Amino acid sequence: MKGLRDLLNRSPLIARVAPFVIFLLLTALQGKVGPASAYWIYAAKTIVGALLVVAMWPIVAEMRWAISWEAVVAGVGVFLFWVFLDPYYPKWGSGGEVWNPFTQFGAGSTLGWFFVAVRILGSGFVVPPLEEAFYRSFVYRYMIKPEFETVSLTTYSLRALAITAILFGASHYQWLAGILCGLAFQGLVLKKGRLGDAMTAHAITNILLGIWVVWKAQWQFW
Repeated sequence: MKGLRDLLNRSPLIARVAPFVIFLLLTALQGKVGPASAYWIYAAKTIVGALLVVAMWPIVAEMRWAISWEAVVAGVGVFLFWVFLDPYYPKWGSGGEVWNPFTQFGAGSTLGWFFVAVRILGSGFVVPPLEEAFYRSFVYRYMIKPEFETVSLTTYSLRALAITAILFGASHYQWLAGILCGLAFQGLVLKKGRLGDAMTAHAITNILLGIWVVWKAQWQFW
């Protein structure tokens, strides 16, 4: 852990970008070494992501959880338009294989429920700090000024807002919902001057989406 922390501490850019890139590379490996690897690698990625968050914690000062009514409203709101806008616009690419562990390990299987739990916990508590530190703390501010750490989190730029939201949307199969999501979360950061509210909103959205996926068998959202 000390070696990882030393690596991340080399520069503000590395601290915010390297964990996201590592997480992204592990995501790209899912399903590439056999069908079951979509689930085992997701679990491994979640553990690695959690370790990365722990390593980032003392370095990325703005990455602290915060709860506010705005965060709750944004989190629930993003979940609602993520789900209910879905039938009304064309998606980005093919969407790939549907992530449903019960098709791989058997309906109602213990392993299936294990991976469902890992997915909900990972998307709720590991993904938000990694993505918010990358998109909202780094990308948005870098679009304003390469010396991004000198830019306040409350600095408004329409260009940076648009670029960051589009990049965030383009990384999701549901690209339109992703863009709206990016706008909502960046708005929280601009208003509060911290990542914590966006992290909380992001967690609420992802946890609600995970519950919806399992409850309604809407696996296309995963």
